[in-house]
Order: sequence, then C-alpha cells, then structure tokens
Amino acid sequence: MGSERDVLRAVDARLARRLGELRAEHGWSLGELAERSDVSRSALSRAERGETSPTAAQLNRLCNVYGRTMSQLLSEVESEPVTVVRANEQSVWEDGASGFVRRSVSPPCPGLRGELVEGRLVAGADIAYDRPPVPGLEQHIWVLDGTLHFTAQDVEHHLAAGDCLRLRVWGPTRFRCPGPGDVRYALAVVLP
Repeated sequence: MGSERDVLRAVDARLARRLGELRAEHGWSLGELAERSDVSRSALSRAERGETSPTAAQLNRLCNVYGRTMSQLLSEVESEPVTVVRANEQSVWEDGASGFVRRSVSPPCPGLRGELVEGRLVAGADIAYDRPPVPGLEQHIWVLDGTLHFTAQDVEHHLAAGDCLRLRVWGPTRFRCPGPGDVRYALAVVLP
C-alpha cells in the first residue's frame, strides 16, 4: 500500500512540474491562466508547487486551455522515461535494398520531444524523402565517419566527419553517400 501511495505522489509531482512547464511555454502569468481557465490563481499556484493535486474539473479546464485531452496530459506524466537506453535495447532497422541501417539510440518517448538516431549508408547509397513526417521538424545531422551529401530546399550540403548541419525540414530531403567509404552519422530529431 505504501508503494502505491509513493507512485501516486511521484505522478502528482510530475503533473505539478508539467503544469508549470505548460504555462511557461505559453508565456502566461498565473493570473492570465486563471482568467483563461476559470481556475483560481491560488489553486493554480498550489497545483504547480505540488501542494495539492488539481480536481478532475480543474484539470479538464486546464486541458481545454492547453489544447490537450486529459489522457494526453496524463500520458506525459504517468511514468518517467527510461534514462538509459542500453545498446542491446536499441532497435535497428535495415533497408538492404538502399544500403541504409538505422539505429534508434534514443527512441521517441511520451513527455520528450527529441530522439536520437544513428544512420549508416553504404558508399553509393542515395535515399530521397518527398516530405518530412512532421512539417518544421528540427534536425541536427552530425557526421561521425565518412562523407554525406544532404539536400534540403534544393541546396546540397557536403558534410565531412565532424561537420554538423542544423535545420528545420519543410519539404523534400535527400541523403547520399558519395563514397569511397560508408558514412555514419548521428541524427537528432526534435518535434516542433
């Protein structure tokens, strides 16, 4: 019974932290949020400090203001993401036809906006994407070994080991390994 209480306390603490983060992301004062949500300023303050847990009605009003369902908000705080993703737990996907290997080093996780991927292309590999999975997706491409030619918005970037390209993706992209050897790169992806 004590451990269940501890779990509930931990969820309440994460909910308090997330409510504060959401308000800060919108740049609202407690007073502004109180006006928008019809939840008193003092109740908001206590909830963000973790002194009390908001009622279901208060949480519903806050979800409405933040454009989330209650399920979405609670899924963001139900459990802490795994802090260490062991190498043997990282999923690897291979497209043998194109010579592409993708390792999900830090996979997507509720409550986190970024992920980290290791990509490998064999010499001569050429992969084109007609659109990003999410418009405005932030990408950081850091070449670890070899040479990568990356094209976005009709501009080709020639990247060597150690180079890092940072951009938001709005349209087609292309990853090409000109050789002579393979290329290995880290790709950090952050949702807008």
